[in-house]
Amino acid sequence: MSNTAVAYHDDLIITEIIDGQEVAMSPRPALEHSHIILNLARIFSIYLRGKRCKAFVEPELILDEKNHFAPDLAIVCDKSKMKANGIYGAPDLVVEVLSPATMTRDKGIKKATYEAAGVREYWIVSPLEKSIEVYHLKEGRFQLDGVYCVFPEWEWERMSEDERAAARLSVKVSLYDDLLVDVREVFEE
Repeated sequence: MSNTAVAYHDDLIITEIIDGQEVAMSPRPALEHSHIILNLARIFSIYLRGKRCKAFVEPELILDEKNHFAPDLAIVCDKSKMKANGIYGAPDLVVEVLSPATMTRDKGIKKATYEAAGVREYWIVSPLEKSIEVYHLKEGRFQLDGVYCVFPEWEWERMSEDERAAARLSVKVSLYDDLLVDVREVFEE
């Protein structure tokens, strides 16, 4: 078993340690998956420039001895958790972009582990549905804040004014009062 959060084998198979077991991640992600991560990283990095919180793409994340993850994106505000070889302890925000091979883990054991570790905000991004599920940690449990999505043009045109007004198109990141993420920018090509 590897002592680091992520093991890179000669054949480029990446593994994580989940509940003490080494688990192979899916093959290299689809281009759309990478594009979404880059869009979010750009949005977060621009906003966070000069602030105490920092964004990381696929960091080595050591939550505890049994859980070493490589989330797609993380924001960390406590500098003492940032070491040269990874992040030690719960980030403030974690983003996982779903792929068919990892979706069950991202929505199941990893979500539960992030919750138990004290991650304040957890995003599950679905490239297929062009949606973001946002969870906030309240009293030690993740509670669904909302599902934010890009509406296809045909559906948007059929919606009433009230439905359009109620549509959740921007995610307010809980770490800052003025950090809003337009969902359309996340999925922009």
